[in-house]
Amino acid sequence: MTDAIRNQLAGLSHDQRAALAESLRARRPSEPTDHDVVILGGGTAGLTLALHLRQVQQGIRVLVVEKLQHPVPETTHKVGESTVEIAAHYLRDVLGLEDHLEKQQIRKFGLRMFFSNHDNTDIADRVELGSSVFPPLGTYQLDRGRLENELGVRCVDAGVDFLDGCKVVDVELRADSVHRVRVEGPDRVRDITARWVVDASGRSQLLHRHNAGRREEVGHAANAAWFRVAHEIDVGTWTEDAEWAGRILEGDRALSTNHLMGDGYWVWLIRLASGSTSVGIVADADVHPFAGFNTLDKALDWLRQREPQCAAVVDEHVDGIQDFRVMRDYSYSCDQVFSGQQRWCLTGESGVFLDPLYSPGLDLIAIGNTLVVDLVTRSLAGEDVTALGAIHDSLFRGVASIWLAVYEKQYRLMGNAQVMSSKVIWDTAFYWGVFGLLFFQDMFRSAATVPSIAANLGRLTQISNRVQQFFREWESIDDSDLGPQFVDLYAPLNFMVKLHAGMADELTATEFETRFSENTRLFAQLAGQLVSTVIAAFAERTGDDVIARIQDWQRDPLIADLLAIYRRERHRNPTSTGWMTVTKPVPAANPA
Repeated sequence: MTDAIRNQLAGLSHDQRAALAESLRARRPSEPTDHDVVILGGGTAGLTLALHLRQVQQGIRVLVVEKLQHPVPETTHKVGESTVEIAAHYLRDVLGLEDHLEKQQIRKFGLRMFFSNHDNTDIADRVELGSSVFPPLGTYQLDRGRLENELGVRCVDAGVDFLDGCKVVDVELRADSVHRVRVEGPDRVRDITARWVVDASGRSQLLHRHNAGRREEVGHAANAAWFRVAHEIDVGTWTEDAEWAGRILEGDRALSTNHLMGDGYWVWLIRLASGSTSVGIVADADVHPFAGFNTLDKALDWLRQREPQCAAVVDEHVDGIQDFRVMRDYSYSCDQVFSGQQRWCLTGESGVFLDPLYSPGLDLIAIGNTLVVDLVTRSLAGEDVTALGAIHDSLFRGVASIWLAVYEKQYRLMGNAQVMSSKVIWDTAFYWGVFGLLFFQDMFRSAATVPSIAANLGRLTQISNRVQQFFREWESIDDSDLGPQFVDLYAPLNFMVKLHAGMADELTATEFETRFSENTRLFAQLAGQLVSTVIAAFAERTGDDVIARIQDWQRDPLIADLLAIYRRERHRNPTSTGWMTVTKPVPAANPA
């Protein structure tokens, strides 16, 4: 819905609104259909949506059409094995998959990063960022094939019609009538009617071909390549340094989502329950050309040059490599993901894909599915969801836009351990205190319509975008070289512990509004603390570029506001300082 239409609706009288609503109801298709909802695609996005719909409304008639035959291979050829808190809560608590996750998948030991140090021949010589203990809200490493097989069984048990081994050959979207979908199976072609169509076909983007949900380019250009190896890679065996091993108070580094970080790139290592390890290369296109790692042989050579310890393990088990896949220029957005008026939605990669760092893919599925379920069930109950569809669409794409800024133009920071470690803690805190809190408290469905929440989301967007820009500005004048050390992103930081546990607090609607306002103030304070600390660290530098940068910060009205909030709040609401690993730069020696 455009701003012009919203303004027109706002100007209507009560009687005019009632007449319009009655007119729209009259246009709602009344002819019988085969199904209430047809979901195009039976991967994780489509199957979780189908199960979610049936759990919310048991009588809803849901059909899933999937081109692959089930069961699929456990170590399936898909990316997205790591979950963080939103996706874990969705799978475990909303969809009821706790028994499967705890028994058939791996409990994850958090995110862990190792920043490059010279030749990277000893992991103990690298700056390590991660947790020394298990945070209380569990997350998981997923064999995607194993998960999708379980979801398929549960969907069928819940009464979902599941056509696997079938291909969608045509879709006819009809805003004023029922939708028609033509499906080709191994034995015949069938025509299916439905009130709602949801595209969960991933990058196939089936509805895009029918002018629904046009892909939009973004300013983030990066590429990925990954493979599975039939071996349990354990970074804990890469050094004999006893002090390094003793940093971890509980848990096992091998069960973290391990990231090997370098200038413009990161490499993931994810242990899977099937016994395999997923290894992935993700790199900025301008720093590391895709042609340098777009085949298996090139990828292995690329690892040997930059991550020799990882490459040595892979080379030792090269005969156990199970697959290889690449994804070029993977990041994109979409001009629309939900249409209440035309009764179609996109979920998963059919709509938006940002970046694999921090594992947001399954989170966006969880958030998107929640909004889809809200739209569909209200519509089937007789409610006109034209306006609600526009509201949900704007909210979802706005959230995706905030998330995108975490990655866009930020890959060059990955070679700077000092800047990047502070960024990772900020990003994680923001995720827990904003998106995580909204999802755990089931507030995404109403966030845009509650004035205080909407206003705070706007304020948080402003703060987040400026902080992401600040990290780039800081990196441009930072030439520090951190020595080997451990940065604990959880236990020693009072605000991290509070934000993490606070996601799962039982809050009333009024208590949530208060908490969300408190978190908004907290992020303003943390942003001010970050800027203040960096300015103090560089205050004695005399270089023109440094002086100019500090002066720019001091003249920035938003930064001035954040600094004032930090100075006002730091004594009555003190926040830990250890999240900023900022060393005072050593002034350059005067020439003789």
